[in-house]
Amino acid sequence: MNTVRLNAYAKLNLTLDVTGTEGGYHTVDSLVTTVDLFDRIVAKKRKDGAIRLFMHGMGSEAIPPEENHAQAAAERYVVAFGTTGADITVYKNIPIGAGLGGSSADAAGALLAMNGLYGAAKNLKPLADECGSDTGYLLRGGFARMRGRGEDIEPLGVPPELYFLLFLPKNGVSTAQCYRESDGYEKGAPRTERALALLRGGNPEWAAKLFSNDLYPAACSLEPDVKEAYRCAREFSPWGASMTGSGSAVFAAFGTRELCEWAKSRYRGGMRTMIVRTISPDETKKKNPFVLSEEEFREADRET
Repeated sequence: MNTVRLNAYAKLNLTLDVTGTEGGYHTVDSLVTTVDLFDRIVAKKRKDGAIRLFMHGMGSEAIPPEENHAQAAAERYVVAFGTTGADITVYKNIPIGAGLGGSSADAAGALLAMNGLYGAAKNLKPLADECGSDTGYLLRGGFARMRGRGEDIEPLGVPPELYFLLFLPKNGVSTAQCYRESDGYEKGAPRTERALALLRGGNPEWAAKLFSNDLYPAACSLEPDVKEAYRCAREFSPWGASMTGSGSAVFAAFGTRELCEWAKSRYRGGMRTMIVRTISPDETKKKNPFVLSEEEFREADRET
């Protein structure tokens, strides 16, 4: 192939328990799901070994190339497999600095796009894990349990059908700064295991009451609008509400799109809002044949 086009999907952390530290990094136990919000990636082969990245939308044009995870991921691919390069264009729809995994999604998308062009890798997961904590997971996405530093991924099958009203503060939160700040706050009782048991038992409404995030107090201290976003999310009596990632986005979880749209229509604040829903890898694979299947993902994990 000379040109590859694909979608790089956002994620939500339904739960996020900070479990400790390892090698100077924090470890987590988190239920994650991809949602139907995505960046569009177009990659074209080059004859030399250069990676030229073009960003469009959401203010992404201002990201320096040396700080762009998609650029780094594609360059790692060239070095690892000795291929030539690519011109990669990323059309941003995933808000930046919101905890929705946009940077990691673009890095995973860049790796999948490069492999679509060159087919040099049988197992992208080790390379993806070098590119950021969510990148390996976002090679496949879907409903999963993420542990360790984000590299230990357990696919959980079809995600529960949930709809989310996102509240998006104007300012983002630095992931590194939020994790450092979180060391000064007491952590709540772990909720991931309990929420997963309820979801497996067919009780998504009760599971949603356990959606929580140990990074929330730290994020509030760094960006006060996170607390306001959470207050707004709770206002509409959702099944559950929490912050995703290290913020700044907060979600209200509902069982139907109608309830989600009702809440959005009645919100009178000035914060940007957006409706998203859970999406499974089978659904994404129809639109993006380069995404890993569950069998391929589990095989990659075994080889790792």
